[in-house]
Amino acid sequence: MNLSQDIKPISYLKSKTADVINTVNDSKRAMIITQNGEAKAVVQDIKSYENLQNSLALLKMINYSERQIREGKVTEQEKVFNAIEKKYFS
Repeated sequence: MNLSQDIKPISYLKSKTADVINTVNDSKRAMIITQNGEAKAVVQDIKSYENLQNSLALLKMINYSERQIREGKVTEQEKVFNAIEKKYFS
């Protein structure tokens, strides 16, 4: 992150909205918007946002899976494949 380029006051966003959108789309870096000296919002290109959301979803699934394993809520692989074969190939 290049703080001098990636943090801007809300007045900058108000006066140069098109430039901000072009910058985040071209650089693929998020821009932090401040109000009264405090970080208040992030402007990000849509593809980076989608990638972030997909990454978070995968991490949630991994976390859930690890919790299921710790709790012993597992099924042996052979049983799963046998059930699939029985249901779809018999």
